[in-house]
Amino acid sequence: MAGELERLGWSVVATNYLGSGAELDLIAVREGVVRFVEVKARQPGDDSGWEAVGARKRRRLVRAAETWLAEQPRGFLEVAFLLALVRCGPGSWSVEWMDDPFDA
Repeated sequence: MAGELERLGWSVVATNYLGSGAELDLIAVREGVVRFVEVKARQPGDDSGWEAVGARKRRRLVRAAETWLAEQPRGFLEVAFLLALVRCGPGSWSVEWMDDPFDA
Protein backbone atom coordinates (compact mmCIF):
# COMPACT_ATOMS: atom_id res chain seq x y z
CA MET A 1 0.00 0.00 0.00
CA ALA A 2 2.84 2.40 0.73
CA GLY A 3 4.02 2.17 -2.87
CA GLU A 4 0.52 2.80 -4.16
CA LEU A 5 0.18 5.93 -1.99
CA GLU A 6 3.58 7.19 -3.13
CA ARG A 7 2.52 6.64 -6.75
CA LEU A 8 -0.45 8.91 -5.98
CA GLY A 9 1.86 11.66 -4.70
CA TRP A 10 1.81 10.97 -0.95
CA SER A 11 4.90 10.64 1.25
CA VAL A 12 4.56 7.76 3.69
CA VAL A 13 6.05 9.00 6.96
CA ALA A 14 5.24 6.00 9.18
CA THR A 15 4.21 2.38 8.88
CA ASN A 16 2.71 0.30 11.68
CA TYR A 17 2.80 3.27 14.06
CA LEU A 18 1.92 2.32 17.66
CA GLY A 19 0.36 5.00 19.82
CA SER A 20 -1.98 4.86 22.80
CA GLY A 21 -2.30 1.10 22.49
CA ALA A 22 -3.42 1.10 18.85
CA GLU A 23 -1.72 0.70 15.50
CA LEU A 24 -2.03 2.92 12.45
CA ASP A 25 -1.15 0.92 9.34
CA LEU A 26 0.26 3.90 7.43
CA ILE A 27 0.57 7.64 7.89
CA ALA A 28 0.88 9.66 4.70
CA VAL A 29 1.48 13.38 4.14
CA ARG A 30 1.07 15.56 1.05
CA GLU A 31 1.18 19.37 0.92
CA GLY A 32 0.22 19.89 4.57
CA VAL A 33 -2.47 17.19 4.51
CA VAL A 34 -2.28 14.05 6.67
CA ARG A 35 -4.06 10.76 6.11
CA PHE A 36 -4.10 7.98 8.68
CA VAL A 37 -4.51 4.88 6.55
CA GLU A 38 -6.31 1.72 7.67
CA VAL A 39 -5.77 -1.20 5.30
CA LYS A 40 -8.37 -3.96 5.13
CA ALA A 41 -8.17 -7.02 2.92
CA ARG A 42 -11.61 -7.99 1.64
CA GLN A 43 -12.69 -11.29 0.14
CA PRO A 44 -15.78 -11.62 -2.04
CA GLY A 45 -18.83 -11.35 0.22
CA ASP A 46 -17.06 -9.43 3.02
CA ASP A 47 -18.33 -6.09 4.34
CA SER A 48 -17.66 -3.58 1.61
CA GLY A 49 -16.84 -0.35 3.40
CA TRP A 50 -16.02 1.33 6.64
CA GLU A 51 -18.41 -1.08 8.39
CA ALA A 52 -15.46 -3.48 8.13
CA VAL A 53 -13.97 -1.49 11.05
CA GLY A 54 -16.06 -1.54 14.22
CA ALA A 55 -16.71 1.33 16.61
CA ARG A 56 -14.13 0.09 19.14
CA LYS A 57 -11.42 -0.06 16.47
CA ARG A 58 -12.37 3.42 15.26
CA ARG A 59 -11.95 4.84 18.77
CA ARG A 60 -8.53 3.22 19.03
CA LEU A 61 -7.49 4.59 15.64
CA VAL A 62 -8.53 8.09 16.71
CA ARG A 63 -6.49 7.82 19.93
CA ALA A 64 -3.42 6.66 18.00
CA ALA A 65 -3.85 9.50 15.50
CA GLU A 66 -4.15 12.05 18.31
CA THR A 67 -0.96 10.69 19.86
CA TRP A 68 0.94 10.95 16.58
CA LEU A 69 -0.30 14.50 15.99
CA ALA A 70 0.76 15.55 19.50
CA GLU A 71 4.30 14.35 18.70
CA GLN A 72 4.58 16.52 15.58
CA PRO A 73 6.41 19.85 15.66
CA ARG A 74 3.94 21.55 13.31
CA GLY A 75 0.26 21.67 12.52
CA PHE A 76 -1.41 20.43 9.36
CA LEU A 77 -3.96 21.99 7.05
CA GLU A 78 -6.17 18.90 7.03
CA VAL A 79 -6.24 15.63 8.94
CA ALA A 80 -8.46 12.65 8.16
CA PHE A 81 -8.57 8.89 7.85
CA LEU A 82 -8.22 6.97 4.62
CA LEU A 83 -9.51 3.43 4.27
CA ALA A 84 -7.82 1.16 1.76
CA LEU A 85 -10.07 -1.78 0.91
CA VAL A 86 -7.90 -4.36 -0.82
CA ARG A 87 -10.09 -6.67 -2.85
CA CYS A 88 -8.49 -10.08 -3.13
CA GLY A 89 -9.68 -12.32 -5.90
CA PRO A 90 -8.39 -15.33 -7.75
CA GLY A 91 -5.18 -14.20 -9.41
CA SER A 92 -5.74 -10.46 -8.97
CA TRP A 93 -6.31 -7.69 -6.47
CA SER A 94 -7.48 -4.09 -6.51
CA VAL A 95 -7.65 -1.20 -4.05
CA GLU A 96 -10.67 0.96 -3.32
CA TRP A 97 -9.82 4.16 -1.43
CA MET A 98 -12.39 5.70 0.92
CA ASP A 99 -11.24 9.16 1.96
CA ASP A 100 -12.51 10.51 5.29
CA PRO A 101 -14.87 7.55 5.87
CA PHE A 102 -15.96 8.65 9.35
CA ASP A 103 -16.09 11.79 11.43
CA ALA A 104 -13.30 11.85 14.01
